[in-house]
Amino acid sequence: MRHPLSNTPPTRAQMANAASRAAEQFIDLVLSAPDPAAPVPATPGWSITDVFGHVAMEPARYRDLARGKGNWPTRVTDLPAFNAEQIRTLPTRNRTELAAILRDGLASFLNIIEGFGDNQPLMNFDGDQRVRADRSLGTLIGEFVVHGHDIAKALGRPWPIPPHVVPMITLGQHQVLPGWINSTEAAGHTATYEFRLRKLATHIYQFSDGHLTIDPPDPGRIDVHISAEPVTALLLNYGRIDPWLPTLTGKLLAWGRRPWLAGRLVTLFHPA
Repeated sequence: MRHPLSNTPPTRAQMANAASRAAEQFIDLVLSAPDPAAPVPATPGWSITDVFGHVAMEPARYRDLARGKGNWPTRVTDLPAFNAEQIRTLPTRNRTELAAILRDGLASFLNIIEGFGDNQPLMNFDGDQRVRADRSLGTLIGEFVVHGHDIAKALGRPWPIPPHVVPMITLGQHQVLPGWINSTEAAGHTATYEFRLRKLATHIYQFSDGHLTIDPPDPGRIDVHISAEPVTALLLNYGRIDPWLPTLTGKLLAWGRRPWLAGRLVTLFHPA
């Protein structure tokens, strides 16, 4: 029996607006940091300027990939080296100049997406995946939101994440998740997970002998149901929090005929 999914995908305009808002909030946070050389524990070895530089260069990279140009790591395990080289070769380390690069890159990427209209191209992306250009905005929003969380935590400041952006980020993640499978951990794994973002969306992750299918039309019997508060799910997926505290506080629940599989789900992917 087909599992009912109540998901309504966000529109391009909604994702574009969310990306613009998240980018400006991220820029404001970084520009207000008293010491741009301060470390960011969530990204070991990176300073606030390093994190900002990495994120600032991403919109233009996405734009180039949408045009069929640019570079991308064919294996996600190569991303750390790719990012390190990106930071080493930043065109500037001045925060104001990096902010301008971020804004210009995002504006041009959004203009390109709007120009594609309903004929969005599939662009090559990290992990050697083919990603629809407009939906890649989801992973870009994730860059702004999660790295903003990293810097805010380093500064001891609040960083409220609006739950409604989580399904947008998830939409982008779903295009690249097959490339993030840890083939060693997932080898031979066969199970079907229902993952609920409370009050927002429900998705099915079906593993068959280590191969992942997202939202299959006929998933069959569910092995484990997982219900998560949306922001908790986001930070857990990006490896920013440990699952035990959300489990103890009810923000993360699991049940079903094989509930123990819930704890294994994150380990089936390479860390973000």
